[in-house]
Amino acid sequence: MRIPPNTRLGGCSCGSVRFALIGPPQKVGLCHCTTCRKETGSVAMAYAVWDTAAFTTGGETRTWEGRDFCPRCGTRLYALRPEEHEVEVKLGALDGGPCGLVPTEELWIKRREAWMTPIEGAAQYPEDPPNA
Repeated sequence: MRIPPNTRLGGCSCGSVRFALIGPPQKVGLCHCTTCRKETGSVAMAYAVWDTAAFTTGGETRTWEGRDFCPRCGTRLYALRPEEHEVEVKLGALDGGPCGLVPTEELWIKRREAWMTPIEGAAQYPEDPPNA
């Protein structure tokens, strides 16, 4: 199978779920909210958003609170939002790495750890951005 050069591949730890994203994301961010911290087991979640037309996936997933994960290994993968025509992908689920995507926004900075510095050039939001 020939993969276009502007395609990013990703999937879960066990390989049961795979996905592909074509083209650049609409936005890239880092979220410090309690939900993202709990979901990732880390102090923040790095994500990128693509249009659903640029997204294909294969393999069985389960969904909790609108977020898809592999039922076999538990890897958190993405949040598919068909009503908004977007998919929010966890950057850690992309193959390879580093992925070369730099956050353009930081959300819930009021919960950012004191030892973390703001990302230079990224919009800073105390909570969710306006119109989120």
